[in-house]
Amino acid sequence: MPNFNPVINLNTLSNEQVQFGTSGLRGLVFALTDEICYAYTLAFIQYIQAAKYDKIALGGDLRSSTPRITQAIAKAITDCQLQPVNCGQLPTPALAYYAQQQGIPAMMVTGSHIPDDRNGIKFYTPKGEILKADEQAILQQSITLPPIFSSEGGFTHPPTLSFPFDDTAQRMYLQRYLSCFPDNYLTALHIGVYQHSGVARDLLVEILQKLGAKVTCLHRAQQFVPVDTEAIREEDVILAQQWSQQYHFDAIVSTDGDADRPLIADEQGNWLRGDIVALFCAQYLGIEHLVTPISSNTVVEQSQWFTHIYRTRIGSPYVIEKMQSLPHKQRVAGYEANGGFLLGTDINLQHHTLSHLATRDAVLVILTALQHLQNIPLSQKIQQLPARYTHSTRIKNIPSKQSQAFLAQLNPLILQTMFRPLCGEITDINTLDGIRMIFENKDIIHFRASGNAPELRCYTESESYQKAQDINQHAFNILLKNMKKLDSIDNKPY
Repeated sequence: MPNFNPVINLNTLSNEQVQFGTSGLRGLVFALTDEICYAYTLAFIQYIQAAKYDKIALGGDLRSSTPRITQAIAKAITDCQLQPVNCGQLPTPALAYYAQQQGIPAMMVTGSHIPDDRNGIKFYTPKGEILKADEQAILQQSITLPPIFSSEGGFTHPPTLSFPFDDTAQRMYLQRYLSCFPDNYLTALHIGVYQHSGVARDLLVEILQKLGAKVTCLHRAQQFVPVDTEAIREEDVILAQQWSQQYHFDAIVSTDGDADRPLIADEQGNWLRGDIVALFCAQYLGIEHLVTPISSNTVVEQSQWFTHIYRTRIGSPYVIEKMQSLPHKQRVAGYEANGGFLLGTDINLQHHTLSHLATRDAVLVILTALQHLQNIPLSQKIQQLPARYTHSTRIKNIPSKQSQAFLAQLNPLILQTMFRPLCGEITDINTLDGIRMIFENKDIIHFRASGNAPELRCYTESESYQKAQDINQHAFNILLKNMKKLDSIDNKPY
C-alpha cells in the first residue's frame, strides 16, 4: 500500500447517500466522488491482502458516470502498484467469471437496474461476489489518502490513465455458453432482443445467433434506460406487446443494465416473472439443492421438482452464503425473484463443464428458457405450473430508514386490523426481511425497504395475476394511509 497521510477510517467518508446495498456499493452519482471511489478501492485492496495478486480485473456498464468512476478506481489500483485489467463494458457475470478463472479480484462499476443519476461498485474475490461479512470488514479498514483531492472530493488534477482493452473476459463468457449448448440449439426460432442500454446487448445477440436463432434487435438506446426486471415499466409492457404483434416472435429477451437479471417475454409479448423463468433453468440443470429468497414465488415448493429448497433474506450475498453451506457433491444453485441465477456447483452439459459462478447471471436463464420453445410455446409452459402469480411495485423517494422504522411498529394485532378486510385472517408473519404475511386464503403480502435505493417495495402473490395486482395496489393504499409524515414524498406506486 502507498504511504499516504493522514490515516482515516472508511466509515468517516461514508454517508447515507453512499453505502452497501443488497449487492454492492450504491449511491447518487454526485455522492460517488473520486475520493469516495478511490477510498473504497484502497479499502478493498487492503482487505483482500492484494499482495497475493498483481492484477485486478475492471469493468463497467453503459451509464454516463461509469467512465469517470472507472478512472478513479484505476488510479487507486495503479497507486497500489497493481495492474488494472481493462475488461471494458461487459456483463457483471462475465467479469466475475473471468476473475474466477484467472484467480484474481475484480471490480465492476454498475448501478444495475437503478436510474442513471445513481451508480455503484461491485467487488469480487477469485471465489466470487463478496458477502455481507466482507462488506463490513471493508468498511472497518483504516486507509491513507494522498493529497490529490479537492474539498469537494474530486481530483485536483483528473487522471487520464490509458490501459489497453483486453477482450479475454468477453470471449471467455461467450465460450462458456457456446461450448455447453449445441450449434442448432435455437434453430428455427425467431427471437427479439430488447437492447435498450443493457451492457450485454451485442453479446447476447451474438450468442443467440451462433446457437441458430434468427434475431431482430429492438429499441437500442443512446441514453441509459433503468430496466428493472422486478418492476417493469408500463412503456416496456406496451412495447413488448407491439413488437410481438409486428414480428410474431417466439420470444423477446433482454436484461437489466449489467446483465445479471433476465427479462423474457412469451410469444404474446407478456413479460414473465424472473422467479418463474429461473425455476425452469433450475429444472433444466437438474438442481437438487435450491436456494431462493423469501420473496420468490411459492410455486417452487409446489412444483416438487427439487429435493431441498431453502429460503433466505433478499440479496445475492445471502443466497451465496447459504449455497456455500450446502453439500457440493450434489447439484446446488440459487436464484432471486428478479431471475438472476447463481450456480453453486459445476454442471456437465453436452460433455462440457458449466463452471459454478457465485454471482447472478441472466444469459443462462435466457438460454434454458428458450429451449422449451422447440416443443411448446412459453405461454403454454407457464400454464402447466400450479396457479400462483406474483406482482411487485415500489414507492420511490422513501428513505430506507424511514420505511424500516415504520414497518418495525407493525405488530401482529395492527397488521390483522389493517389487512383483514383485504385478505382475511393472517396465518403466518415472517420478519426475516421486512414483513411477509400469509393469509388463510393463501394470498401473500410482503413489504420491505429496498436495499439499493430509497424505495419501499411490495410483493404480492395470489391464485391469479389480476388478483395479485389488485391486492398489491390495495395493500399499498392501506399502508400509505397508516404511514405518517409522507407529505413531501411522491406516493404514486411505480
